[in-house]
Amino acid sequence: MRRIHRFRNFAVGAVALTLCWSAQLGSADAQSSSQQSFVTTKEGGFLLDGKPFRVAGVNNHYLTFGSSAEVTRVLDDATAMGANVVRTFLQPVIGSLDGQVPTIWNSKSTADSSNLGTKGIYMMSWDPITNKMVPNDGPDGLQKVDFLIAEAAKRKLKLILAFVDFWAYTGGAQQMNAWYGSSDKYTFFAADPRTRRDYKEWVRHVLSRVNTITGVRYSDDPTIFAWDLANEPDIHPKPLLHDWVSEMSAYVKSLAPKQLVTTGHGNMDQKLSDMDIPSVDFGTWHGYPSYAKMSHSDFDARIREYCAIGRDVGKPVILEEFGVPRSDADQANAYGTWLNTIATSDCGGWVVWRLVSTQDSGLYPQDDYDKFDIHNDGSPAWQALRDAALKLQN
Repeated sequence: MRRIHRFRNFAVGAVALTLCWSAQLGSADAQSSSQQSFVTTKEGGFLLDGKPFRVAGVNNHYLTFGSSAEVTRVLDDATAMGANVVRTFLQPVIGSLDGQVPTIWNSKSTADSSNLGTKGIYMMSWDPITNKMVPNDGPDGLQKVDFLIAEAAKRKLKLILAFVDFWAYTGGAQQMNAWYGSSDKYTFFAADPRTRRDYKEWVRHVLSRVNTITGVRYSDDPTIFAWDLANEPDIHPKPLLHDWVSEMSAYVKSLAPKQLVTTGHGNMDQKLSDMDIPSVDFGTWHGYPSYAKMSHSDFDARIREYCAIGRDVGKPVILEEFGVPRSDADQANAYGTWLNTIATSDCGGWVVWRLVSTQDSGLYPQDDYDKFDIHNDGSPAWQALRDAALKLQN
């Protein structure tokens, strides 16, 4: 968080008082994190402070590049919904700052945050002089994540953070491929030793980072419930995916043994096959029946099937993304039915796609394509999700 220093000619005593106040504020922020406990797993479920922990969560995609006010509005709305987990990705990723290595997405967009107007913020870039990935630790980089973690801790919200988005909307793994001139979407990222090295260096940098607001190392922060290796790492062929997940999940666990690790994979058609990897703590899957041409009842059956897989393997399973377009008149009923199935099937929980709040314009963003946006507007869909969140945690 950038602080603006004014009145530099104040007496030394006044400056000392300000520094003391700032130190106390930082101490309070650190305490809000340290007073929380880490979520663990046992016998196919999550535990927090020795009690069952069921995930009732929301996704939001702009928490690492939205304004501070936009971020806090989302967290406040998540709390109002009764959510206990918020999921997002560490993004954006760009080419080189001098343009020598192109940025493959529209990083200059002036759209609102929800529609990927990123305002010059980026998490990592490419240095053409040293030919290396360079993390951005500044106020237009990882300090945005510092703020998110600190604000989530204040609200006793847990975070699922994906180290990178696999898709190119704000660069992601596809931008990391482009650093080496590749446009191979599905294989290069996991197969090339250079991108594997860059990914591990990024993971090491993130996990060893000390939050500039709370003073807590990321790998020691219980606010971070879990790490997704990536958002939807759709790596082909399947043996390469298994190899990459095995190596990278073990690497994350070696650096952050107190926190949970999962893949972030969509897993819609792979039956949670990555759950056999010892360093993967729980399973994830993403489901959008309107895209898969499934009926609401068929999707409910898929939920039951995946919950059963988790029970058989002995690991929790989270429906980590799902959505029904608001153009579907049965949206609220579908949410209520599916989330009741999760609540009564001993599944790990759910994280809806996606909660968005008013932008700095004062308006909700336009979502005329997918129509999955959820607002704190008292709508039937909002009420169904709120009721389900409260039920799951009682």
